[in-house]
Order: sequence, then structure tokens, then C-alpha cells
Amino acid sequence: MTTLFNADTSLSEQLSFSSDDCSLLTDLYQLTMAACYAGEGIDQKQASFELFARKLPEGFGYLIAMGLEQALEYLEKFRFSSAQIKALQGTGIFESAPAQFWSLLESGGFTGDVWAVPEGTAVFALEPLLRIEAPLWQAQLVETYLLNTLNYQTLIATRAARSRNVAGEKTTLLEFGTRRAFSPQASLWAARAALAGGFDATSNVLAALQLGEKPSGTMAHALVMALGTLEGSEEQAFTAFHQYFPGAALLIDTYDTIAAAHKLASKVKAGEINLTGIRLDSGDLVTLSKQVREILPNVSIFASGDIDEWEIARLQENNAQIDGYGIGTRLVTGNPVNGVYKLVEIDGIPVMKQSSGKISYPGKKQIFREVVEGELKTDTLGLVGENYPEKQPLLKLFMKNGKRLYSPYTIKQIKQQTAASVASLPTQIKNLNSSTLLSVEISSSLQKLTDQTKR
Repeated sequence: MTTLFNADTSLSEQLSFSSDDCSLLTDLYQLTMAACYAGEGIDQKQASFELFARKLPEGFGYLIAMGLEQALEYLEKFRFSSAQIKALQGTGIFESAPAQFWSLLESGGFTGDVWAVPEGTAVFALEPLLRIEAPLWQAQLVETYLLNTLNYQTLIATRAARSRNVAGEKTTLLEFGTRRAFSPQASLWAARAALAGGFDATSNVLAALQLGEKPSGTMAHALVMALGTLEGSEEQAFTAFHQYFPGAALLIDTYDTIAAAHKLASKVKAGEINLTGIRLDSGDLVTLSKQVREILPNVSIFASGDIDEWEIARLQENNAQIDGYGIGTRLVTGNPVNGVYKLVEIDGIPVMKQSSGKISYPGKKQIFREVVEGELKTDTLGLVGENYPEKQPLLKLFMKNGKRLYSPYTIKQIKQQTAASVASLPTQIKNLNSSTLLSVEISSSLQKLTDQTKR
């Protein structure tokens, strides 16, 4: 079988990819379906696919759409090289595929249109985050990458927005999830989505620098143990670290948290150290934070260690004295956003899926949102072309004939969009303890088309 790598390529290099490889980063059935379309002569038929979540993750009242920027980058670069085509042919899987299939892969990139809600927009079940309108073979092949990109970043952005809503605007939120993200690539996307969802900074150096942000972090127990052992004490470890990073937050729970706080208080009182922050990573955070606040009243207290929006809420309810949180594992993992990508129209003909529990609405759709005095009142899922003067259509045209229509938004702009979108949500939708979901209205035109399509 032909491979894309020579015999001297290491295994680690074989299992990494560049942006040039992304067209092959797909499920096999996307390619086999495209080959079938080519053989049947329908590959160029205009198709519309929509990406949406049938239901929200358990306990979620909304989603924050994210990942569009990476989706557009992917579609801009979508093409197959001669080496990739040769490797596919070498698998033997496509021996009976029509010659037209190979011509399609050789023909160039994505030529379709992309409609999407802007990143940072709150959406609900059944509402399209994105619609692809393109020749059938192209619209089919891009499914896997689009789902991977939007599902993951939407999850992270939503959890970040929920954490920010619970913590409040004055609380510092840092993204610490790189070591727990599902891959190095996922860690970059998680850092981006967290920042866009409302976090203040990320400890991921590469992600921060690529996004024009300053990375943020503290120190680990290893430094305290290493310097403390070799240089005599925990205090000397703190002194040494501050010599090179004055003002940095110190991790004080390696041994005895309260004893360390008292030692630092003495050094602060003596003018030996300028202490602005400490971090707690273990133990009873409610009790410890209150005790440390009494000992170090003018020092910011950060907490980490399996923190999420639910834990922030619990700590606040118990009056924990915490000024900021480092959030990692529970931010970048957890219940997935189970977005799907479904054909809704082919060659101008509306289509729908009727499988049990997996019904989809036919036709190209638009979300019409009514906001009154800054609060979201209703969302109507309707058909493109419907008109509601009092409501705002959410899906906008971001790409036409394979070409972008707008420059990328900055992280600051997306963060502002997220904050405004969450602020507009009814309180019962944002409440972590509420099971209330926004009821998305189905327009009469969409319902009529659905009934006709079923028949």
C-alpha cells in the first residue's frame, strides 16, 4: 500500500499533521460516498448541509457557538495533492471507483458558500450553527472536520461562558487545561475557545502568543520541593522564585498551607517580599482560603484543582475567599456537544431524516431572534426567505464561492460578543440549578414544509 511517508519517517512524525493534510483528516465514508456520487453523475448537484445539536449536553441551558474561524481556514485550504491521491489509490479500497472521482479530487478546492452564526453567539437545540451550500461532493467531504472543529470549541466556549457567568466579572479566570486536553491540537483550540468564552488568560504559551495574548501561570510543587530540599527550606524556594519573577503568585500548599502563609506574612511585614498572590491547589478550599485571608489580607488568592462552574458556585455559596481560578481538566473534557451535520436540500429539493429519535427539519433554515430591552424573548427556526421585521436573522454569509467575505474577528471582539450574548439570556436559562430550556419556535412555513416532505 502506498503511504504518505518514507521509511525514515519516525512514528511520531507519521501521527502528526499540517494544514496541508487536513483534506485527508476525514472519515473514510466521506470519500466512498463522494466516489459514489461521482459514479452516479450527481457530484455537482447543489447541496445544503446544516450543522446543529439535536439536544444540549445535560445541565446546559445554551451553547456558545465557536470554531467558525478554524472551519473557514480549513475550507480555504481544502484540496488534495497528487501524493495524497496516490496514497488513497494505494489502499486498494477505491479500485472500482469511477475515474471522475479522481478528477474531482484533482480539480481544486472548496467553491461553496458558508452561512453561520458569529462566534460568541448563544444558540439552542435544533438551531444551525453553520450551513454549507456547495456541490454535493464538496459539502459531503468537509463534514468530519467541521464537526470536530465546531463541536469541541463550542463545548469549551460554553463552559467558559458558564464559569464567567457564575464567577462574575471581577474574578480572574485562567485556562490551565493543556495537559488534560485530548491532543496538542485540541489544547490550542481549547485555549482559544476559553479566551473567547470569557477567560482572562491561558497558561498555554503557544496558544497565547499565536493569539497575541500574554500567557499566565504560577509555579508547580516540583519547584518548591526541589529548591526547598537543595537550598534548605520552603521559604528559600519562594525567595528564589521571586528573585527571577517578582510579584508572581506562589503555590503554598506543598507541605503545610497555613504554616507557609504565616512565614510569607512575616516576610511581607519585614519588607522582604512583595507578595501579590498565592495559589491553593488542594484541601478544603473554603476553610483554607478564609484562614489565608486572615493571615494575608491584602494578597489575591487563586484556587485550582478540579474546578468547574459548579465548584465555583459551591465555593461562593460558602463564602470562600477566592479571587481567581485556574481551570483545567473539567473545562477541556466532559460531556461533549453532540453536533450533527445533515443534508437538508439537494438540487433544490428539501430532504429530511426520519429515523427514530433523529428527525431533522428539511430545507435551508434561518434563526430569527427577538430581543426586547436587551433580553432574549424568543427564537424562531424558520426557512430562508421568511421575514420577521421585529426579529434579527442570526446566520450570516461568511464565505461566497469559496472566498471569505470578512477579516477574522479578534479574540477581544469574540469575547465581547459572548459576554453580550450571555447577558441577554433569561436568568432561568443561565441558572446552573435550573432545568429550564428555551423553547425554540418552529415557524408555520417550516412546519408546513416538514409535513409535505414527510408525505
